[in-house]
Amino acid sequence: MNEANNLIFVSIAAYRDPQLIPTIEDCIVKAKHPERLRFGICWQHDPESDTLPLRNDDCFRILAIDWRESRGACWARSEVMKLWRGEDWFLQVDSHCRFAWEWDAKLIDEMKQTESSKPILSTYAAPFTPGGDEVLIEGPLQMAFQGFTEDGIPHMKPMAIADWRNLTRPRRARFLSAGFLFAQGGFVDEIGYDPELYFLGEEAAMTLRAFTSGYDLFHPQETIVWHDYGRPKAPKHWGDHVEESNAGRSWQELDLRSRDKVRKLLAGQPVESYGLGSVRSLEDYEAYAGLLFKLRKVQDYTVRCGEPPNPEAAVDWTGQIFPWMVRITFDRDGLPVAAFDDPELWYVGVQDADHVEIYRRDIPSSQLASLQTAEPKIVLVCEFESGAVPVSWTVWPVSRSLGWLTRIEGTLGDGDYTIVVGDDTE
Repeated sequence: MNEANNLIFVSIAAYRDPQLIPTIEDCIVKAKHPERLRFGICWQHDPESDTLPLRNDDCFRILAIDWRESRGACWARSEVMKLWRGEDWFLQVDSHCRFAWEWDAKLIDEMKQTESSKPILSTYAAPFTPGGDEVLIEGPLQMAFQGFTEDGIPHMKPMAIADWRNLTRPRRARFLSAGFLFAQGGFVDEIGYDPELYFLGEEAAMTLRAFTSGYDLFHPQETIVWHDYGRPKAPKHWGDHVEESNAGRSWQELDLRSRDKVRKLLAGQPVESYGLGSVRSLEDYEAYAGLLFKLRKVQDYTVRCGEPPNPEAAVDWTGQIFPWMVRITFDRDGLPVAAFDDPELWYVGVQDADHVEIYRRDIPSSQLASLQTAEPKIVLVCEFESGAVPVSWTVWPVSRSLGWLTRIEGTLGDGDYTIVVGDDTE
């Protein structure tokens, strides 16, 4: 590859996002070679009121879409890929991001360090809050397994890489992130983006399709991109496209179709388009990542976020994973007033004897309404599967106006957890 022609196609799907221009400006200013950047933008906006101060030429290829016609982020990302013109590299980011200095050179250097012929660098970007004093904290994140949804779709959580300063190469990964993905340009033609996906399951599907097509997955060894995760007042596709509105298909309809397709991929079933690859099998991925989709089981090595591939597991490893019920009890007065008056969510975590998080749940404000009583004690019931015994817990509320509040922690007593024994009807 000619170093002088290391063009990077930057894919951005922006939905009514005022951070789009600051994101593009930061991307250009921080690049070592801004002249090598080519932007593909799906600008989902209000044609009657929005303007975009960017020229529409080879450097900025813009699809202007009335937001009412949008079919979601995956559809928009698929549309952006149609603007790719053979650039050497492909970068997909969200429209509310910030970048490290010389991010372009760093990404290309890290791709070489993987020593893979088909590498992908991807992770959950580190958090930041836009404004006058934007603090970009160092410390790259990795994607850790969080749990299975009720319909068996794995979902992930961010986790710090504890020893990142000692890394000499990118860390192998189990999952891909949709909000920050860097690959060779051929990824666009070979993998593409499924416009039928909606949100939940998007990253699991992309992970499986890339891995089974022969791509090797990595997390960057340093922080390259930051992402604004807050955005409480920003318009969301699922907030606009509800059944009562006149804005095209409802998000519920799109989500149902999307989940059905993801479930088929997880089961190894054929789909009409954007299916699994033929270089590796679904079983190869399960062994690599320490997951078993059919039984919705996960190995402890995976829960602890050990670097893949997972060590060879015992044949009966699934029998060593038990269903737990944990009861967390604490005093209402132990939490700040804003945890009840102005909640965004409550983070609830359960840890094992080594202080490793074996369960996490983010309780949204809509579900916290049931706790608005005068009872002095609050009881939270958690159900999950793990090969480790639950030992301690954490409750950490987030306020809409104040952010993360004071957290409370406790130790589980013998009567606070039990293995759930059910009827085996199979």
